[in-house]
Amino acid sequence: MPTVNLKNKISEEEYLKGELAADFKHEFVDGQVFAMAGASKNHERISLNISSLLNIGLKDSPCEPFGSDIKVRTPTGNYRYPDCMVVCDDDTENEYYTENPTILVEVISRSTRKIDEQIKRMEYINIPSLKEYALIEQDFVDVTVYRKSDQWRPTHYFLGDDILFESIELTLSVEEVYHRVVNQDMAEFLEVQKTE
Repeated sequence: MPTVNLKNKISEEEYLKGELAADFKHEFVDGQVFAMAGASKNHERISLNISSLLNIGLKDSPCEPFGSDIKVRTPTGNYRYPDCMVVCDDDTENEYYTENPTILVEVISRSTRKIDEQIKRMEYINIPSLKEYALIEQDFVDVTVYRKSDQWRPTHYFLGDDILFESIELTLSVEEVYHRVVNQDMAEFLEVQKTE
């Protein structure tokens, strides 16, 4: 989601205290606070789909999925709100953020692509516990998964493919991730499904 800078630099403690009383979410990046902008319907559909699928798939696992209201603290001292994450071994004592995600997921659009693919990716892959980082396009169908086990090289998944999250041994279909999403790829896919 796009962000808007609200003010000059503040301390980490000021940010965390302010966030508890805030009416809406803010990210904390390099000492500055950025208000989180609203999301599109497709963005929200994908976020809910992936969170729900992970929640069902991990119901008997020690690993736990979280939606976009829990922050992740990166090694740079920044606080981000990923669209979804999975935490397996959380030793963070704070109830409002984690420093130990296993999987991070961002739903991206044209306006957020540079931040999510470049800036956040470089921050995220330096989190020692992180095993996988997934980027899910909302305007067309493409799920990209970066894996620590593959030197953070991207693997793309499209309609008809299954996404394997190796770190939690869970497979999700691309079709399930994009359920109810309205874009040209999905419209064409559903039209073909009708004729089969």
